[in-house]
Amino acid sequence: MTLKEKTKILDKESMDRTLERIAHEIIERIKSIDEIALVGIKNRGAHLGVRLADKIKNISGSRPLVGALDITLYRDDLTQVSEQPVVHATEIDFDIEGKKIILVDDVLFTGRTIRCALDALVDFGRPGQIQLAVLIDRGHRELPIRADYVGKNVPTSNKEVVEVKLSEVDGKDEVVICEKTE
Repeated sequence: MTLKEKTKILDKESMDRTLERIAHEIIERIKSIDEIALVGIKNRGAHLGVRLADKIKNISGSRPLVGALDITLYRDDLTQVSEQPVVHATEIDFDIEGKKIILVDDVLFTGRTIRCALDALVDFGRPGQIQLAVLIDRGHRELPIRADYVGKNVPTSNKEVVEVKLSEVDGKDEVVICEKTE
């Protein structure tokens, strides 16, 4: 299977504006930056979490705590993904007990990644609340999970893939819809 790029839905500037809007929404809903921590789901969600934290600091003057969560060993499709999964380090160097945690991910699809992230997160303690921020919500949920903060809702078919490209990983910032081809 190969992917053929079909439509660019976000470029660098529109991605930046979208993250800025999400940062404003987060600030509007919380009482204090000190009560939250952003935890990005590796790989791209972790980078987006850092970007959101920087934007929150630019707007409010305070930067929330930021962590990165690896969910590899929590996946329910681990044997289907790879015989030798690559496990990355989880980087949460603060106490999550009682904190308002905002999970950050790039694309919300079936909800299975978020379910895994919830399982992984509670292994570190019992947050007071967990919210979800995603850059793209493409629908097709298999689990009853929804995002509290959504950058862009993008209706897609099951024959399409949403690719988020970030400069930290891919050398450029953009979101494209690709079509699966045989």
